[in-house]
Amino acid sequence: MKKLKYLVIHCTDTPEGREVSKKDIERWHLSPKPKGRGWKRLGYSDMIHIDGSIENLTPYDNDDYVQDSEKTWGATGVNAVSRHIVVVGGRTKDNRHIQFNFMEALQVHTLIQKCKEEIALHPDLLIAGHYHFSEYKTCPNFDVEALLLANGISEKNIYTNLKPTPFETINLDK
Repeated sequence: MKKLKYLVIHCTDTPEGREVSKKDIERWHLSPKPKGRGWKRLGYSDMIHIDGSIENLTPYDNDDYVQDSEKTWGATGVNAVSRHIVVVGGRTKDNRHIQFNFMEALQVHTLIQKCKEEIALHPDLLIAGHYHFSEYKTCPNFDVEALLLANGISEKNIYTNLKPTPFETINLDK
């Protein structure tokens, strides 16, 4: 059991308008390779759906510690001290390009509210994008720092040790 340090934000990397269920996440993460990742745990604690509703995927209490049963596998190296929240979306409708700043207004509202609730419970919490912990990721496909700052989250709660590179549309046909 370790002290909670990060709330890491992800996207499902799914086409615009396609809803994702807990069963989808379970299949993607827990199914044996090559159909899934072959993990023993889900990668996320909570999921924000297209309609802005939030669903708990891995139960946790609201204390300052990540119990072994609360641990998720969302970002290598920080899972023991993190909760992970995933936002549904992140690709264009045709699924051929990464879609940046893809979130619906209700998703943004829910994400900001969730961040504020977590900070109220854990004042030293740092909020980060998955890309902060992997140089090969653009996930969650938006600038986490800019979104948080624009919505009243204090700089002291924003993880800034690695600045995201400028996002460009990535053509997956190459």
